[in-house]
Amino acid sequence: MSHHFISDLHLSEDTPALCQLFTKTLQQWQGQIDSLFILGDLFEYWVGDDDDSAFLQPLLAAMQQFSRHTPLQVMRGNRDFLLGEGFSQRSGAVLLEDPYLLQAYGQRYLLSHGDALCTADTAYQQFRAMSRNPAWQAAMLARPLAERHAIAAQARSQSEAPSSSKA
Repeated sequence: MSHHFISDLHLSEDTPALCQLFTKTLQQWQGQIDSLFILGDLFEYWVGDDDDSAFLQPLLAAMQQFSRHTPLQVMRGNRDFLLGEGFSQRSGAVLLEDPYLLQAYGQRYLLSHGDALCTADTAYQQFRAMSRNPAWQAAMLARPLAERHAIAAQARSQSEAPSSSKA
């Protein structure tokens, strides 16, 4: 058996085939591997554990079923940094801090999503520091769900726009 690692799936309503592949893969791997580590950006964006979007229900149910048989660990990424205890309860996943030290097979491995290493992108690093602040997160999560979705969609479109300042 083995540990499996995935990252940057960016699951969303716009990627139904990928969402289906993810749930099918969980079914195939369930009980067949030692554990699954999802190293950030599982979702295109996560606006809070209270999100009841229809596309999330089968994904979270598949994760919950998987986690009953196989350890499931999820690290927050730059798109789903608001994953919290509610997500853990709904998915059965254990949330990992970034970076995370894994000891397996007599070795030590440092796991990270990697966005903290994008040091040349100073604007992103400023946003990253702000968005990981518990007070900022509490203020964001206090906004209505629809407003958070609108903010995430706007941030997504801005991040996809060409920019010469990214490195």
